[in-house]
Amino acid sequence: ITLVVRHPPGGSVDGVPRLYAEQLGKELGQPVVVENRAGASAMIGAAYVARAAPDGYTLYLNASIHAINPLLYKKTIKFDSVKDFTPISELAQGALIFSVNPKVPADNVRDLVKLLKAEPQKYSFATTGFRSAGHLAAASFLHENALEQIPIGLYRGGGPALPDLVGGQVQGLIDPMLSSLPMVRAGKLKAVALTGADRSPLLPDLATMKEQGQKNFEFYSWYGVWGPANLPEPVLRKLEAVSAKVMASPKIVEQLNGLGFEPSVKNSAAFARFIDAEMKRYQVIIDQANIHITE
Repeated sequence: ITLVVRHPPGGSVDGVPRLYAEQLGKELGQPVVVENRAGASAMIGAAYVARAAPDGYTLYLNASIHAINPLLYKKTIKFDSVKDFTPISELAQGALIFSVNPKVPADNVRDLVKLLKAEPQKYSFATTGFRSAGHLAAASFLHENALEQIPIGLYRGGGPALPDLVGGQVQGLIDPMLSSLPMVRAGKLKAVALTGADRSPLLPDLATMKEQGQKNFEFYSWYGVWGPANLPEPVLRKLEAVSAKVMASPKIVEQLNGLGFEPSVKNSAAFARFIDAEMKRYQVIIDQANIHITE
């Protein structure tokens, strides 16, 4: 079985697919090979799977970006993110950390909003990936608080963004716990909120956005697995059941928790409904924030 992922090999983002692939192979009793097909804004790997035979031997593991790309690359995308794939299961979700430079004189979201409203020209945000969950979360936060004049700087990953945040070139970032948590623990960044519905055991004293008055504000970085369209029903049910078993493995749970994620298994039908709801929500944010690309 080939498990196609959009990330280049190595690095923490590549970790979730490899954890899943290892356990999947054990449960199915056959090798599962991770094939990294990066590039073209994560669309090379997706296009490859969309053309593959629907026999269950070519699978695709990706994050929320799979549901965001078709909303932005409407002219150049070479596949239909919904019609050309069979959703098998959501696998995991991880809340995002809202962090600021330690010199920003605000320790919570309420005080931060007051600060930003008073002197918006002094502040800017960063995002570690154009159209990522963190990018849309930041855009949503600024829109909901009438702070659209504050710019969001687009960075090519956490490598360049986090040093600029630590150095004060930008002042705010909403990003997966995986990348920001070490900086927070080291005191190089100040965490002001978590974007999940509940607090995290990794940062039990950090209040959520909802707790701090940001109504209906809930964002996650999530992972799921797809097959090509028209997977035979027996194949789909087998992969659906095995995926649920894999994600319940104590080893998987422990390692995911260490990365700031939790298993969040949904069967095929529930995953399809979740994707549809997420795409509708993302479209509203994209329109409100006027996020666009030149194709």
